[in-house]
Amino acid sequence: MSQLPLAHWHHQGLQLWHLAHTPGSRGEPLARTVLGPALGMAPAALPISRSERGRPQLDAPLGGFDAGWSHSGGHLLVALGQRVRLGVDLERIQPRPKMAEVIARFFHPAEIDWLLGLDEAGRQHWFFRVWCAKEALLKAHGHGISFGLHRFALLARGSDLVLAHSDVELGPAASWQLHEWAIADDFRAALAWQVAGACDNGGHEHPYPPR
Repeated sequence: MSQLPLAHWHHQGLQLWHLAHTPGSRGEPLARTVLGPALGMAPAALPISRSERGRPQLDAPLGGFDAGWSHSGGHLLVALGQRVRLGVDLERIQPRPKMAEVIARFFHPAEIDWLLGLDEAGRQHWFFRVWCAKEALLKAHGHGISFGLHRFALLARGSDLVLAHSDVELGPAASWQLHEWAIADDFRAALAWQVAGACDNGGHEHPYPPR
């Protein structure tokens, strides 16, 4: 399979690549093929290690950079930034017969009130956007989904999704930025990032009301 990216773009100082991916294969070798040239190193020489929780990280002399990737189906999304902590996620849009039960059991109370108050089509539309964005943010944070999906809330503001409440361990809601989009007809993509060092005080309410 070709290693040429299907798309390469910049967003607020971050770089993103969308590549074709072979289902069942690891994402890191393919991610290295775009990260290496972007960082001026041979892909195999990139100093990538893993945290205790499995989060990829760039070591010296690239410690000022952060990278992440996610793959699902035939898609791989790779992100790179400097002086940030970032996370990316891909989610396939597919039937979830127990969607309401998942929301009620795992989501933040404000999200539960909002999502369970929607009709079926609206709930499906927003559920996958919220889930994908939550995964991206928790990958950036580094703890992963075991941190607890209920400990922060993503809510709609018009057609946008915003971080409306942030747990103290995540830092202020305003310190996080989120970009999410349809990477294909049946896939959502999300990129979450926080300026390095921003997670240094308690969480707070974002001035957007619950919907």
